[in-house]
Parts: sequence; structure tokens; C-alpha cells
Amino acid sequence: MAGAKKVRPDLALIPMLPHETLYIGVDVGKFRHVAGFLSRTLLQRHERFEGCPVFAFEQSREGFLAFVDRIREYVPLEQATVLIEHTGHYHKNLEQYLLEWDITVYRIHVQERPKGMTKTDKRDALGLANRLYTQLELGAQVEEKMQLVRRTLSPTQAAQQLRGFMQHRYELSHQRTRLRNKLTAICDELFPEFTQIFHDPNLEVALTFREKFPTPHDIATASLSALRETRVKYFPSEANLLRLQQLAEKTIGINNKDRLRGMKLEQELLIKELHLVQGHLERLDTEITDIVRTSREGQILLSMPPIGPVQAATIIATIGHIDNFEKAGELKSYLGWAPTRHQTGVTFDRTKLSHRGVRPVKQMLYLMAVRAATLDCEWARIYRRLLPRLATYDDRIKDYRGKKKVIGRIAGQMVSMIFALLKTDQETLSRVPSGENPPPPMLYNPEVHRRHQEGSYRSLKPGTQPRKILRLPSKS
Repeated sequence: MAGAKKVRPDLALIPMLPHETLYIGVDVGKFRHVAGFLSRTLLQRHERFEGCPVFAFEQSREGFLAFVDRIREYVPLEQATVLIEHTGHYHKNLEQYLLEWDITVYRIHVQERPKGMTKTDKRDALGLANRLYTQLELGAQVEEKMQLVRRTLSPTQAAQQLRGFMQHRYELSHQRTRLRNKLTAICDELFPEFTQIFHDPNLEVALTFREKFPTPHDIATASLSALRETRVKYFPSEANLLRLQQLAEKTIGINNKDRLRGMKLEQELLIKELHLVQGHLERLDTEITDIVRTSREGQILLSMPPIGPVQAATIIATIGHIDNFEKAGELKSYLGWAPTRHQTGVTFDRTKLSHRGVRPVKQMLYLMAVRAATLDCEWARIYRRLLPRLATYDDRIKDYRGKKKVIGRIAGQMVSMIFALLKTDQETLSRVPSGENPPPPMLYNPEVHRRHQEGSYRSLKPGTQPRKILRLPSKS
């Protein structure tokens, strides 16, 4: 019929080439996700990645199932690869669902959008699909490591159990610190001389006194026998109890009745909240210790001198699965222990730690390195050996300046050691036939570590041969 408009076929659902990989980027939302589909065939037919098909689905089991069904319309599930941005916690349910279907999932840190670019959920999803396509299909390299896509594997059993525990423990620890700070401020205003007897006004025995005798007047008018019943064993001593009453009689603390009434109630409630938080932390620590000591990763990490159950649990929960990282440098970067160097010509050259990384682990690694430098272990010997080389001795203060450089070096070596031990154990488990019991994990050995430092280094990677030493012929 003349003048009839030619209808284009629906290119989105045209079958692709056999064994062709479908690259999918998912823009994650709170209630709704948008997926963008990209492949060689789709890119040839639509010419630009912005024109490739997209699919919106809800954050629900029905929505996830519809997404998987849409993938099947293009390729079998084993030929699909999905890239998800780690945005808060909204991606976790979708990531878990896709891994249960054995769909290959990659992750990437949240990317900063270029200024002036139109932002829509469709464009973001297709942009992620294009990033996955260029890196995996075309082998394109990126200048910024934060733009790398990384394979996501299901966390180990211990990591699955510890993730929620460690996040909750981190929040409770901060809450406990805030409560203690508030109670200290109340003590400084209500009865500042209290710290002359109890150096820490938030110790259990100190809180017992503050709960039973909330004001200085209550302490000053209390009988000596009532004070004795409140103390723990013989602390405070009889003399300190008498002195406490004397300080309470002459205190410079607040004496306004209206203000005292408000502070008494606030102090009472804060002490109860602190006891509740401390009880929850003790329960969590018991569960965490049991999981760490019965898991292979936990046994390996606990064998290293500065690592305790809480530190080991934090590392396990953060890593998830050691096969998510191909090199020790990737693990260092993920944990935030990667140096950033700013250099221009010969006039400016400065190196510092990157601001990125997992903050709780970053802080914990620093404290671990500081602790290790004070122990009788190989890390302390490395610290003493590197201190004169990396730090500067100051005659005025009779000590070294720049100790943090050495601490940073020790923390980096600890991460490399953790990676080597966990990676070796995972490779050992992968070679164990199904149904057989695996051998015990290889633990940290201080003697082997010392021999490595003395020059007898041998890589933990399987199949690696010791370094050959070439000897030149002697002169005749």
C-alpha cells in the first residue's frame, strides 16, 4: 500500500549469536531496579550503547524472577554477566538471588557521574553494562582502580554469619562510646571531684555508686555502712570512702535544684542504656568468638600474633571470599591500605594513604600494627629494623619522627601475609575431592616468617620454584 509506514522489528528480542556473552548493568534503587542489556550483536544493531534495551523490575521475588526470565529470552543463564554498583544495602538481596541461580556477578564501587551529563536510571544501567563490556569483552584498561569491575563470589559460611554481627557490633561500640562521653560530662558538672577516687567514672563500680548515690548530697549524707555495701570487695578502701564523703560536702558541682532533678534522671537513664549496650556487646562477642575459632579462616588469622577474635571476625566479614581478590594489592586497596602519591617534577612529592576503603578495617589494621610493634614477635623486629631507615631521629625530643610510615609498612605486610595464608588454604580446599575431609589449615609460623626475613624466602603459591642463583665463573 502506497504511503504505508514501514514498521521496524523489535530488535530487543532477536536471538543473538551462539555462545555470545550478554553483559547486563543494573542501576539499583530502593524499590525498583533498571537493567541495561549489551552484547556485540545488540551493539551492532542499535549502533550506540545508549540505544540498547533496558528492563525495569521491582525489588521483590516476583520482580527478580521476571528479570531472570528476561535474561533467558536473550541467552542461557550461564552466558549472562551482571554488574551491580555497591550502593548501601539495597543491592544485597539482588546479588544473593543472582548467585543462587549461578549467574556470574561483578561488582563496582559507586561511580561519580561526569558533570553536565544527563542522568537517568536507563543511562546509568546501560553505562554500567558498557563498562562491563569494554573491560571484559574488549580488554580495555582503566586508569583509576576504583573503576575496575571485580568478580563477586558467595561469601564463606563464616563470613555470612559474621557480616551482620560485625556491623551491629560496630554500631553498638559507637553507641557505648557516646553514652560514656555523656556520663563523663554529667559527672564533670555534677560532682567533678568524683574522679579523685574513681579515675574512670564509667567503671562498673563507679557506675554502681553513681546509680545508688546520684548526687554529692546523697554521698555526703549516706552512712559508712551503706557505702561499704556498694563497693566491690575492698575497693574503694575505707580511707577513700571517708575522703569521698569529704569531697562531696565541699564539691563545686551544680547545686541548682531544678538542674539537679534533670541531671539525676538523665544519669539514671544513661546508666541503664549503657548496661543494656554492654550486655548486647558481651553476647555478640561470645557468638563471634565461637564462629571464629571453629572456622578455617578464623584459625588461620588467630595464629598471627596481633589478631584476636574481634579483629579476625572483622577481616573475615569484610573479605567475604578470598577468591574475590586476585592479588594482595587488590586486597590492600579494598581495605583502604593503598598509598596515594602526588608528585610534580622535583618540587613536590608526597605520599599518603587513600581516603577510600572500609573505615572500620582501616582503623583496625593501624591499631594491629601498633600493637604488633610492642610484642615479642617478628613484626616488632621488622619495626625496629625499619625505624632508623624510614623515620628521622630528633635529638631534641630523643625519639624518632615519622613512625607512622613504619607502622603503615607493617600494616601493609600484615595484609599481604593474610592474603597469602587465606589464598593458600582456599587453593588447598579446591583440590580436595568431594566427600573427603580437608587437611588442617596452614597456620602462621613465626619461625618460617623469620627465615623469610633472613633471606630464605619461598613463595606460598603452589608450583612456584625457588629462585635460582646464578654463579659467575671464577677468574683463573
